Amino acid sequence: MSFIGDLWGFLRVRKKFWLLPVILVLLLFGVLIVLTSGSAIAPFIYTLF
Repeated sequence: MSFIGDLWGFLRVRKKFWLLPVILVLLLFGVLIVLTSGSAIAPFIYTLF
């Protein structure tokens, strides 16, 4: 949890709020790949990339 606090502090102090959507999209893709890695829809997800 310290990493998230440090990241938020960096974004707030440096005024780099444009990085927030990039981080969220990367996190969403990571979660999507991890959750579908063992399922039957995995081949369809991997064709997106």
